[in-house]
Amino acid sequence: MPLERRLSRAMFLETEVVELRQMCLTPGRMFEPGKYLAGELPDIAFEMGLVDKLPPVRGQSEEIGDPPEHNLNE
Repeated sequence: MPLERRLSRAMFLETEVVELRQMCLTPGRMFEPGKYLAGELPDIAFEMGLVDKLPPVRGQSEEIGDPPEHNLNE
């Protein structure tokens, strides 16, 4: 059985850019896969092992756009 790699929220700065690998649903919001600031993601995304560190960037880094806003109440 493969081991699941989980990263604790404590391993990230609130302003660190991370990658959400899978969709994460919370009672108030749906987070689509993509790049986010670690402080924007819910604790459950880290607990479920859905968050990865991004590899170091060489040259000019990409700007992070605002993730799409999805509201489950719509």
